[in-house]
Amino acid sequence: MQLSKHWRILTVFSVLFLIQAIFVSGCKDRYENLDLTMYQYRDTKNLVNFVYRASLILKKEGMKSLTYFRKNRTLFNMPDYYLYIYDMKGTNIYHAGMQNLEGKNLWDVTDKNGKKIVQLVLEALDNADNPHGWVHYSWWKSGKFYPVPKSSCHFKVRTPEGKEFFIGGGINYPHEEQEFIRIIVDDAVQLIGDKGKDALGDISDPISKYNYRNVHVFAFCRDGKPLISPAINSSFSEINLLECADQVGQKPFKNAMKKLESAQRTWEVFMTKSRYKRKLIKKSLYIRKVIMDETEIYVAAITDLPEPPF
Repeated sequence: MQLSKHWRILTVFSVLFLIQAIFVSGCKDRYENLDLTMYQYRDTKNLVNFVYRASLILKKEGMKSLTYFRKNRTLFNMPDYYLYIYDMKGTNIYHAGMQNLEGKNLWDVTDKNGKKIVQLVLEALDNADNPHGWVHYSWWKSGKFYPVPKSSCHFKVRTPEGKEFFIGGGINYPHEEQEFIRIIVDDAVQLIGDKGKDALGDISDPISKYNYRNVHVFAFCRDGKPLISPAINSSFSEINLLECADQVGQKPFKNAMKKLESAQRTWEVFMTKSRYKRKLIKKSLYIRKVIMDETEIYVAAITDLPEPPF
């Protein structure tokens, strides 16, 4: 029985490869030279490649490819992710995992935390610093009754008929890629450049794209005083980030500030206690320098450092 299952999986991947070879041949697209070097995890790379290849089919064959997708749902509903297609007004055109969503408009649908997912996707697709259209939210697993954390990537497609869609897929319980916090911190820096101090309210909003799972974009002054706290939604407690030490006595913010004297951005690694294991784990800190209302400030976020196996 186990051998038979493995053969079925191999057969599915073989069919996918042949289909992609047929449809993708000769197809030109701005995503054609797909760069995955920014990702550490194989699961992430596989998802982006899966969605990208499907986007090329939609781009080349246009509306008639929807018939193909619907007749072959099992090829696009994998154990770890599934494919979906929406028009640019939020109406679901195709869903490999939840067929009941097809034809419904999800423009104002929110996850359990209040994030408007479709609108976040469209923002991501317009962000040149987010080349694979990543968004992070909570969703429910097909056939289950509880929400799970999810990260999804997307590509915008214009069909030969001139219609625009976005096509995507997401992973449940995703690995925390460093690229994810690079995207949101860089985006926050751009927002501060555009709006100045008014941007801080948008960044600290718990339902914004700058806050998801255990990741929160924060900001601080040169002297270490937080403008947006990395730990609490209040400024009642005096804290100096430059003096904060990790579990082995290192001061990651102080170390980062030395590097930022001659750089615009930097990464630091520090040690913390694991929530699930009786050992220390590594965290990754990404910091950008930016001018806000003629004052130099620092924007940052923290995520897990990738651990093997990748």
